[in-house]
Amino acid sequence: MRVEIVAVGTELLLGQIADTNSQWLGERLAAVGIGSHFHQHVGDNHERIVLALRTALARSDAVIVCGGLGPTQDDITRAAIADVMNVPLERHEDLVEVIRAMFSARGRTMPENNLLQADVPRGATVIPQTRGTAPGLICPVGQKVVYALPGVPYEMTDMVERVVLDDLLARVRASGETAVIRSRVLRTWGASESGLAEAVAERFEALVGDPRITIAFLASGIEGIKVRLTARGDDDEHAGWLLADEEALVRDAIVGRFGDIIFGVDDETMEDAVARRLLESGDTLGLAESLTGGLIASRLVNVEGASRWLRGGVVSYASAVKFDLLGVPEGPVVTAAAAEAMAEGARRALGSTIGLSVTGVAGPDEQDGQRAGTVFVGLALGERTSHAQLALPGDRPRVRAYSAISALDFLRRSLDERAGEA
Repeated sequence: MRVEIVAVGTELLLGQIADTNSQWLGERLAAVGIGSHFHQHVGDNHERIVLALRTALARSDAVIVCGGLGPTQDDITRAAIADVMNVPLERHEDLVEVIRAMFSARGRTMPENNLLQADVPRGATVIPQTRGTAPGLICPVGQKVVYALPGVPYEMTDMVERVVLDDLLARVRASGETAVIRSRVLRTWGASESGLAEAVAERFEALVGDPRITIAFLASGIEGIKVRLTARGDDDEHAGWLLADEEALVRDAIVGRFGDIIFGVDDETMEDAVARRLLESGDTLGLAESLTGGLIASRLVNVEGASRWLRGGVVSYASAVKFDLLGVPEGPVVTAAAAEAMAEGARRALGSTIGLSVTGVAGPDEQDGQRAGTVFVGLALGERTSHAQLALPGDRPRVRAYSAISALDFLRRSLDERAGEA
């Protein structure tokens, strides 16, 4: 099964918005073992959308189209798909009532333009909406298929997870493909993509010519580097043990080269990893954030049940707050000593068992004689207070984001070290 992604919208071509939909879809399809060999961007032009769809269908088994299903004049994806199918559009009155009810539930009157969203190419199947007004479509084109999805990311991802992936996998099975595909993602922080590639080079060489296992790297910005393992087995059990065996070998190679940089598996975030350890140890956490301005706390409260272990945080952006509230000795505040004092002050002020702090220079100017990107993380854990010094790349937003995940990683590693000593 080969799937092509077509992203519709002139704003994509003009660079006014980033195409995060195609990025997410490519990763999600790969995770279930479905190949995506081509991605296209096309503007809001009927003839060019038709050409893009016909081109995609000529070289792929299925096409996922994102965008152009709204109620305005430039939302013309439905009509383009109908032309490719060589069928008319038909208005579905049941969809009209569903869309009208959505507006009514919000206390609004439905504009007449929204009736366009109830137009469906003859022979297509509707994917019901649960988050917006534009339904999705499953459109057969001979032995192939076009999935039309909204361009709004959270509407698109809902339809993919709820309908499209199951439909694609059913088509794979119907084609006679009996293999089972399993995938696992190892999430890392602290190594480059090229460094990880070197660490697992022997595994790459060992797998040359073996169609059962593949390894791929996914650079994920402020979330680190992901190493995706995909196994194709005769059945679920076979695929499972192939994947488990390869994961053990890849983990050994990475840990042997870099140490404990694997912080999670699949969808586990750094904050999930920290939360799990805090729950296991029964500790509570207090934060003191300077250059991150609350980013660490914001990440942690994304974890369900964070109130069980997160006491709170102090955004000690001004030096006076560090001195007066956290008890940092007056003087330079971008130092290891200041970071450790902030951590101790956070633990004391918030009544937690652990204090975590971050201070540094986000840039672009220097501070306290330290260049932009210099960051100190402080940790008050048990009887010991420690710190980590970081030299982070990038502009101001990146330094702040890297600081937040690096501070959480320092906490994660320290908790594991303490557990290992117990």
